[in-house]
Amino acid sequence: MPALLRRLGVYLLAAWVALTVSFLLPRVVPGNPVAGAVARASQSGNCNEQCVIAIEEQLGYNVHTSLWEQYVQYLGNLSHGDLGQSWSENASVSSLIVSYLPWTLILLGFATILSFVAGTAIGTLVAWRRGSWTDWVMPVATFFQSVPYFFLALVLVLVFGQTGTMLRWFPSLFGYDLYAVTPGLNLPYLQSVGSHAILPVATIVLASVAGFLMAMRNQVITVMDEDFVLVAQAKGLPTRTVIWYAARNALLPVVANFTVALSLVVAGQILVEIVFNYPGIGFHLYDALGKLDYTLVQGIFVVITLVVLAFNLLADVVYVLIDPRARQAA
Repeated sequence: MPALLRRLGVYLLAAWVALTVSFLLPRVVPGNPVAGAVARASQSGNCNEQCVIAIEEQLGYNVHTSLWEQYVQYLGNLSHGDLGQSWSENASVSSLIVSYLPWTLILLGFATILSFVAGTAIGTLVAWRRGSWTDWVMPVATFFQSVPYFFLALVLVLVFGQTGTMLRWFPSLFGYDLYAVTPGLNLPYLQSVGSHAILPVATIVLASVAGFLMAMRNQVITVMDEDFVLVAQAKGLPTRTVIWYAARNALLPVVANFTVALSLVVAGQILVEIVFNYPGIGFHLYDALGKLDYTLVQGIFVVITLVVLAFNLLADVVYVLIDPRARQAA
């Protein structure tokens, strides 16, 4: 337990640093976040001095208050779940992120779980049958891992996407058919969401499965030389049982490396959403950057950081639960 508390302290410190950076970054980069909102307000009428001051107060960029006062106000708003107001969408950042985040979490969660399960299963098989035809899986997986996410996504769109030039099997834009279905808990909508997620999920899985595969393969090869595996084989236990013993012990370091892999998958997820115009948080981050909507960018950055830290903490907890040695150390 003390070890978990120490890790929790590290994650809380990382979260505070991320929040501080998200506060400072829009205030040091070129461009004035207030200018875009003022220009938008001026389109519907004259925005006088009182109007500018009101916009500055709304966005938290009041030049008449010190940076420290703005920082305290920023942290106070965060403690109440207030991430500010998006001038480009004319809505609160919190409400916008609530509408974006489920798309990203579902796509990211499904693709990551699929990559982990497929990588560990194939890695175990490749290690157990090393020296056979299964070895060809390694260079193929490594090739897909070395290809940038966005390029792999573009290739899949070209080959399999309905907007491509070859097979045209799967939808390649947006999260669902915007004109043929009505969002809600109905079968046509769910089918449309599923079909539109095929290519983004395939991109993430192909680009990230190699990390899990190689880590599992190397660990299984190491574990196979352990005494308990040799004893199990000498006792004549079924091959399936021996493989299970080896894989179960080899899985622990792979789970420990899961946090690093997750960070890479999150970064790739943003690029995948941009390519497919998928309505997740990554695509809207790109859109907000183009509009210089720094308040929305700031809120999305905070949420992405907190989600990654939460997943990392969850992976640490799972590792302690499945490894008795880690529980004793904790």
